[in-house]
Amino acid sequence: MRLQVGNRFIGTGEPVYIIAEIGINHNGSVENAIKLIEGACKAGCNAVKFQKRTPELCVPRDQWEVERDTPWGRISYIEYRRKVEFGFEEYFEIDSYCKEKGIDWFASPWDEEAVNFLQKFKIPLYKLASASLTDGKLLKRTQATGKPIMLSTGMSTIEEICDAISFLGNDNILLAQSTSTYPCKVEELNLRVIKTYQDLFPNIPIGYSGHETGLAPTLAAVALGASFVERHITLDRAMWGTDQAASVEIVGLQRLVKDIRDIEKALGDGIKKVYESELSNLQKLRRVKTESERKS
Repeated sequence: MRLQVGNRFIGTGEPVYIIAEIGINHNGSVENAIKLIEGACKAGCNAVKFQKRTPELCVPRDQWEVERDTPWGRISYIEYRRKVEFGFEEYFEIDSYCKEKGIDWFASPWDEEAVNFLQKFKIPLYKLASASLTDGKLLKRTQATGKPIMLSTGMSTIEEICDAISFLGNDNILLAQSTSTYPCKVEELNLRVIKTYQDLFPNIPIGYSGHETGLAPTLAAVALGASFVERHITLDRAMWGTDQAASVEIVGLQRLVKDIRDIEKALGDGIKKVYESELSNLQKLRRVKTESERKS
């Protein structure tokens, strides 16, 4: 199964589509966002992803005035949420920079107004966060854009996942195994769910959105057949922010992409063969030759 996303295809027979999740790790700074995009480009990622919220819709009213410590001092939660949200000017700069660099960008809308906002840009797909899997109105509004939807499945039962896919249909869907803990314990990543999804949804490309601190599980997801992978990235894991500790720094991202491409090459086509590079050792080391070897 393959699905076209922008100018690329994701799925069977295609290279793994690698997404660098910036989210809100930019901490409200376009300069940070540009540095992260640049790092993702140098690493060889296919896309960067952001998150888009309308604070007044996403923050419960009783939480608006709750104060918290932030890089801008101790401020109300609603003010903090406003400060980490980019507006049109910031996303216009991001859009222009990504076009210049030849890398896809898209975002996770957390509310219907965020979908309306993102439609101002020609992004190739939408990601719906695990928290949005059961939000029928948001699913429907996002589907109405006609763009592919990537569904993340953390915090979700298999029944809820099946309901969401039944609601949306099999067309234009990508599905990601995920566990919504930041950072996540390796024993709770449950990578074999990738195979479960492949069996349950053979017409949908299956991928992995990881929140672990290391690289090995993401590489294992590729070996298990993930068509796409997503990892949070950061300029520094010690930076302020809830997602920073579960993110990969740029040097680690470069290693991750290289290792994914090496795994793709190493997996091969599944057809057993004798390689030309083995022939000299075959002649030297095999003591008992087969009939075909004796004739050659």
